[in-house]
Order: sequence, then structure tokens, then C-alpha cells
Amino acid sequence: MTAVITRVSRRLAGTALLVAMLGACSSTAPTDRNAMPPVKSKADAQAWARQITEHMARTAGIEIDPTTIDAFFSPCTGRNGETASDDRYILMYTVKSSVPRAQHPEAVRKVRDMLVGEGLDVTGYRESVDGKPDALVDAFHPNSRYSATASTSGGEDRMYLSVITPCLLPPPASVSPTGTS
Repeated sequence: MTAVITRVSRRLAGTALLVAMLGACSSTAPTDRNAMPPVKSKADAQAWARQITEHMARTAGIEIDPTTIDAFFSPCTGRNGETASDDRYILMYTVKSSVPRAQHPEAVRKVRDMLVGEGLDVTGYRESVDGKPDALVDAFHPNSRYSATASTSGGEDRMYLSVITPCLLPPPASVSPTGTS
């Protein structure tokens, strides 16, 4: 009975954490493509993406290999290749985990169910290719406009978890006070 309560408590805490993190990103998510993007520092964006991938890993019952974390910041690019001068960016955050390949479909199924429960739309899903485990779930949050992926990656025992943020705007640089006397 205690184990069931502990699992339920962990799930509720994870869900509350995810909702709080999403709220920080989604409350200002523009619906007009010409609107200003949400404001978030690169450090905050990376911490948020780390929390999402950790939540995905806990849900799947897998452990992240911290040596494989890759946070890539890229300028936001317009339809015709243009970029704004305000340093807006997209974060592509990835991490890998060692999981026996036979467990990939189950892990991805758990992540898919969690993401759907959190309001994301599944945009891609598979459990096998040519009858062999080769799992993938891609999902997109319609309000926050971020994507999350869990998939088989490269080697026999590797799973890949990633988050790609929408275009974000760093906060304005703090202005240092100047003396007038």
C-alpha cells in the first residue's frame, strides 16, 4: 500500500512540476507569428528542458547519462532565412540513456502516455521497424509550442530524449547605474 501511495505521490509531484514549468513558458506564448516570443534566459531555458527530459526519464523508468547532455542554442530564423537583432533563440536539448533495446517500446509507450496526459499532441509514433524494436514518440505542445522526443538512438542500448523550445527572447541586459555627480 505504501509503495502505491509513493508512486502516486511521485506522479502527482511530477505532473505538478511539469504544469508549473509549462505555465512559465506558455503564459506568454504568442498566437500571432509576429508577436514577441516568451522571455526566458538561456540558463532558465536549459534548466526547464533538463527538468522535462528528467521527467520523461522518470516516467519511462530509465536513467539519464549526464555525460551525454547537449544543449545547442540556435538563432530563430524566419521563413526567408532572416534573423532578428534581439538575440532570440531556440534551444535544442538532448540527452541519452542506456536501456536494453527490447525495453525501448515500453519506455516510449510510457513517455507517450505521460506527454498526452500533459496536453501534448503526438505527431509521430512507432515501436518497431522491420519487426525489431526501434521506438519513437514525437509530441508537440500546442500552447507552449515546444516539442519533446523519446527514441531509439544509434547503438543497441541507447535511448534519446530531447526537447526543442519555441523561439525565446532573452531578458534585457541589466542596466548598470551611472552617477551624475
